[in-house]
Amino acid sequence: MSRIGKYPIEIPAGVTVAVNAGLVSVKGKLGSLERRFSDEVTISVEGNLVVVTPPSKVKKEQSKIARAMWGTSRAIIQNMVIGVSTGFTKRLEINGVGYKAAVEGKQVKLNLGYSHDVLFPIPEGITIAAEKPTLLVVSGADKQRVGQVASEIRAWRGPEPYKGKGIKYETETILRKEGKKK
Repeated sequence: MSRIGKYPIEIPAGVTVAVNAGLVSVKGKLGSLERRFSDEVTISVEGNLVVVTPPSKVKKEQSKIARAMWGTSRAIIQNMVIGVSTGFTKRLEINGVGYKAAVEGKQVKLNLGYSHDVLFPIPEGITIAAEKPTLLVVSGADKQRVGQVASEIRAWRGPEPYKGKGIKYETETILRKEGKKK
């Protein structure tokens, strides 16, 4: 039995949730998100709560999938509700001599030690701000897209273990290695 799936999701003030044949639409002050869910679970809105339940009579082979989708669906809907009400952010630190970033229009200009500047286009629904030349803040309503964009930016120059140069998440710790000895 799912421990996460059995808890209902509270809908905060200013957020509306609509369920229509497996399609869940969530609207709030930061935008709107919608997603189609599997028929393995039943999603209903009861007052200011969203309840996710597995079907009561399922075949033996489908019961494992239904139980797995129960907790997963509940977690995704919870993230949608949080996303449209408060949003999600990822903070990226840039370490290294001459490494810096700047937001120019609808793209991020990254100086990462390559022979050319890296121009990263900002996707729709995501906002990127350069608080300092060495600190980027990626934010948006969709948790998956925020994490994906932050991961794509980090992939241009991941942190290396000897000097710690590169792009890393603010909360990430890099295991440092000792250099050569004479």
